[in-house]
Amino acid sequence: MNKDSILIHPYVTEKAMNHLSGSPVQDHRDGNRLEFIVHRDADKAQIKEVFEERFEVKVEKVWTRIEKNGKHAIIKLAEGYSAEEVGSRIGVF
Repeated sequence: MNKDSILIHPYVTEKAMNHLSGSPVQDHRDGNRLEFIVHRDADKAQIKEVFEERFEVKVEKVWTRIEKNGKHAIIKLAEGYSAEEVGSRIGVF
């Protein structure tokens, strides 16, 4: 598995969009996150490293879960970085 194959594509749902900046019905600390489908064999450290290199941001934390449609990674950006800005760069909006 090479670095280019770790992040497959962004996973965009209404809930994922709410995590970009935090919606009014959610606590603000739930914001500043992006969700991606990732390679099934990728671990959290690899996901964090590739994401930071590709988007030139710092990642605070990565959560992963496996679902029917693949492995999902929820990536929370460090303070001072904007998930909305990264989302607009990759075409989520």
